[in-house]
Amino acid sequence: MALKRIGDILVQENIITQEQLQTALLQKNLDERLGEVLVRLGFTSEGQILKALETSTGVRRVSLANFKIDEEVLGMVDEDFCRRHTIIPLRIEGKKLWFATDDPLDFGVFEELRVLTGYSPKAYSSTKNEIIAQIEKYYGFTRTLEAMGIKQNVAREETETISDSAETPMVALVNQILASAVFQRASDIHIDPMDDKIVVRYRVDGILDTVREFPLNIHKQMVSRIKVMSGMDITETRIPQDGRIQTPIQSRVIDLRISTLPTVRGEKVVIRILNPASALNSIKALNMSPRDEKMVREMIAKQNGIVLVSGPTGSGKTTTLYSCITELNNPGVNIVTVEDPVEIKMPGINQVQVHPEVDLTFAKALRSILRQDPNIVMVGEIRDVETAEIAIRASLTGHLVLSTIHTNDAVRTITRLLDMEIEPFLIASSLSGVISQRLVRKLCPDCSFEDRPTEGEKTLFVRNGQTLETVRRPKGCPSCNFKGYAGRIGLFEILPISKEMQNLIARNARIDELEKEAQAIGTRSLLQAGLEKVKSGITTLEEVLKVAAE
Repeated sequence: MALKRIGDILVQENIITQEQLQTALLQKNLDERLGEVLVRLGFTSEGQILKALETSTGVRRVSLANFKIDEEVLGMVDEDFCRRHTIIPLRIEGKKLWFATDDPLDFGVFEELRVLTGYSPKAYSSTKNEIIAQIEKYYGFTRTLEAMGIKQNVAREETETISDSAETPMVALVNQILASAVFQRASDIHIDPMDDKIVVRYRVDGILDTVREFPLNIHKQMVSRIKVMSGMDITETRIPQDGRIQTPIQSRVIDLRISTLPTVRGEKVVIRILNPASALNSIKALNMSPRDEKMVREMIAKQNGIVLVSGPTGSGKTTTLYSCITELNNPGVNIVTVEDPVEIKMPGINQVQVHPEVDLTFAKALRSILRQDPNIVMVGEIRDVETAEIAIRASLTGHLVLSTIHTNDAVRTITRLLDMEIEPFLIASSLSGVISQRLVRKLCPDCSFEDRPTEGEKTLFVRNGQTLETVRRPKGCPSCNFKGYAGRIGLFEILPISKEMQNLIARNARIDELEKEAQAIGTRSLLQAGLEKVKSGITTLEEVLKVAAE
């Protein structure tokens, strides 16, 4: 009856038809769930089934990618039980044991857990793949560490082996750290040696969070394994080293950029995770406002000129550049990039890696590129006067040049170029536009709630020519690991260079004159762009003010 009930709900919500339900019931094996059959036949997805289960049972769905599991509760249920029933325990709350399952209608699991733990089981629903990934993450780490002689507190079978593969324990441990980080959507992994332990932290949505701690005595082995993977010198521990590797993780090819730094406690390792699938998006995927997107497309549609993307480290500049290049890429144009380092290998693009140790700098590479008959040139970053001058002169000789620069906002990009002693008339005649950007965390859609704005919030909106009736605020739930936020979104300040702006730049106008003209042509500041996101319920004023001061 339970299986038929979920089928009826899917039909009622127009997720599947009655005919599809009957087909699935006819093809269902004895050991197969109806939901699995519907997904196998392509009639629906796991997400749609879980939504229907939430409707029928009231069991809330949880995103395990953002859920920090209480490891003490894992010791109450062994790995074999979790794999057999596709469940994972999450936390203890009073006399309740919360766990995640892909089938909250399997009441036999509830009874077994009650007998096994002595607690009253309460369920969240999650997809089968998410649960299996968490079993690998938590129980897998434990098996690996125990194989290295390091005892953990998670229950397991005494006869259990580390793996059917030929991996050594340290190889398995590093692989599990990488796979776990990718699953949790981390952008960076920090491995920090402390006085008495190793701390592993993941940066998710711009925030560093400690996820694991390991004994200090395995630090050298761990760093050596990472160095071997990335082609570094394992015997050299006194100087910083850089490396990279491309490796399959969870059926995806992931680029890893690795940096080591000698500290007084040992070598610190930072691993930047570069997922090509997330970087090579279209401009549409950047979630700009329709007006901003239109202005950006007009900038890069020109046959020549220079378009600069500004912002601090970690603000998404490279993603924006790659999105523009992806849209411009076609067999009829020759696109060449010069980067340090080449973060993502792009099909159909000629990418050059800077090598300062052999005197291959941005400026030298750029000079050579201009002899390669390019239509579009991307310079990873304008760091010095020489590179800036070559890039600008390239834009004046019939090339479209895209690059990044470190400035606080769009107008100050112009003053930064002037400070580099670039001739004002060169800037005026070559610059097509500036994109200044920041990243802010998005509110969790599952737990954010509507609230009345404070008087201070209303005043800030009025001061910026907007009104505010309601705001959404973070609360925290299992889906967002009780942080109130999940994912990030960009704030953009788009400055197209008008004729009047060209005139102001050419006569070396003051910054207040440039700002006044920027406002006149409709450029919204980062703060104003952020206020729009607050008004739409996407983020909070606190997040906006972190990156866009009034």
